Amino acid sequence: MALLDRGEIKLKPTEVNIHDVIEKVLNNLGVQLEQREGEIELSFEATDELVEADELHLTNILTNLIDNANKYSPKTPHISVETYSDDGFVYVSVSDQGCGMTKEQQTKIFDPFYRVPTGNIHDVKGFGLGLSYVKKMVEAHSGAVEVESKLGKGSIFTVKLPLKHD
Repeated sequence: MALLDRGEIKLKPTEVNIHDVIEKVLNNLGVQLEQREGEIELSFEATDELVEADELHLTNILTNLIDNANKYSPKTPHISVETYSDDGFVYVSVSDQGCGMTKEQQTKIFDPFYRVPTGNIHDVKGFGLGLSYVKKMVEAHSGAVEVESKLGKGSIFTVKLPLKHD
């Protein structure tokens, strides 16, 4: 994170298929999802799925979002991963039916070290750096990340990335 803050992380962009990266991430997180008997619903609607991105960091961005959806969900997670595209961008939405967040929490979740309080439940491990990393790396790719959430209902994180230009 310190390197990122100082602008010392150099991206190595290549042509990347967003759908291939999502499938790779889901394969990597398969064991964690199976242990909790989680369900993943995929909806690949993007007709343009090629982005100019650093594949390692794009993988880490999506891993963070899907892993969080799993960790902050109830006993058997139901996670949806959807893609769609328009004239210049591809969008990836990761939604869960987890604990959700208040409006105030939503304004802080991209701050380094902030973690949504889970009461007396200490089953969510981490340092509160994942979403801060996600935001910085998405912006480094000239994209944006947004969150919609309702307390007790779940959250939807949407990443917007520019499509690869010919």
